Amino acid sequence: MRIFDELHCVSLDSSRAASFADFMEGTGADGYTYTDIFNLAKYRKAAFVIQMGAGATGTGVVTVESCDDVSPSTSTAVAFVYKVSTTFDVFGDWTAASSSGFTTTAGANACYIIEVDASELSSTDNFVRCKITEDTDSPTDGCILTILGQPRVMLENPITAIV
Repeated sequence: MRIFDELHCVSLDSSRAASFADFMEGTGADGYTYTDIFNLAKYRKAAFVIQMGAGATGTGVVTVESCDDVSPSTSTAVAFVYKVSTTFDVFGDWTAASSSGFTTTAGANACYIIEVDASELSSTDNFVRCKITEDTDSPTDGCILTILGQPRVMLENPITAIV
């Protein structure tokens, strides 16, 4: 078995790539930066890997939202865990974050892994997204890769989780 037989990676939508060039600046219609909304009905875990590149002072508040549908009609911030690397491949310990999230640290070349369990989603919600709210107004290059894991049903080729 290969490592990615148990994972489903979702690459960054190329139509969103430009919006992540300065992703701490808030690119959504409401001034926030969001990932796509992912369906966790077929997976037990979602991980958002945030890679920050150039930008020495920009920071953002990272939260994870449970969504009732793909619009979403309602979204609720939920608890999650995360770890940080500022040295390219050495990560700190897992840290529990409340629904208020955490603030990234200023500096270039940091990587954050955010993991949420489907059981943390609100009520009957099956959908999840990551949200970044600008904290310090200073452009920061970066991107977010989403990885879904622990499929409820193992398939040779995982089904899409973007709906």
